[in-house]
Amino acid sequence: MSGTAPEGGVRALAGFGRTVADLAVTEAFYRDGLGFARAAPPEPVPAAQAEAMGLADRRATQLRMRLGGQTVTFLAVDPPGAPYPADPAATDPFFQHLAIPVRDMEAAAARLARLAPTPISRGGPQRLPASTGGVTAYKFRDPDGHPLELIFFPDGPAAARWRDAPGLFLGIDHSAITVTDLDATLAFLTGPLGLAVSERGLNRGPEQARLDGVDDPQVDVIALAPPDPAPHVELLHYRTPATERRLVVEPADRAATRYLFTAADPRALSRRLRESGRTPRTSADGAAAYCAGPDGHGFLFVRG
Repeated sequence: MSGTAPEGGVRALAGFGRTVADLAVTEAFYRDGLGFARAAPPEPVPAAQAEAMGLADRRATQLRMRLGGQTVTFLAVDPPGAPYPADPAATDPFFQHLAIPVRDMEAAAARLARLAPTPISRGGPQRLPASTGGVTAYKFRDPDGHPLELIFFPDGPAAARWRDAPGLFLGIDHSAITVTDLDATLAFLTGPLGLAVSERGLNRGPEQARLDGVDDPQVDVIALAPPDPAPHVELLHYRTPATERRLVVEPADRAATRYLFTAADPRALSRRLRESGRTPRTSADGAAAYCAGPDGHGFLFVRG
């Protein structure tokens, strides 16, 4: 890794995780609709990670898939946890999307449309005002309900970052989570984890409303980078409309998602998290740790 982690903090954002009902259905959707490829065949979740996530007493199988240089690990659990909540919205605190930059939005949307995913955005891809980046974006859901975003960067550093990536779907630029307590989440990410705030903005207006599928949104958008900064974390904090939904999500539940970070010493990171008021779980061998963030989003730390 090229970055320098703070003592006890994370080194890099190594990937993402989602709990799903059927690995075969998931693989077909991400492969045929979004250009993902297998990184490995379905396999048992490593014992230390299963222990840290509280899955040691269940059959836990994972499928790792790649898009460009990024990896998503899909997890199927038997017996399964709770189903995905009905009528989900972008303002729900369990929302976590993967943002996939594309070379051509029209071509990408046409390929995706063959799989008829459930839309989040109203009226197709939306061009946002130049004041908020001028990107064109479209949000939708995978077969389990997990949100995704296609995003086209017209110019600037973000476009330059993906210029040499091959294909139509270029990789994973970031993963955004909706949070209700912005201060607590920032303290969690910049304190024990050692991430750094890189950008701040406030998005609003009719284009944002159509993109998010909500009325009259005002949403703080905050980007944070780990020591090795690609991809990065993004926070979505809706000033309006506020969500009233609260939900405790465990790794076996269908709504569960995870950031996967590498850390030099997951046990030491667990101590830092505990000192900050969190309640992490650590494997007996210290190779993995898991912690829920202030709004319940999952964070899995592995030695690396």
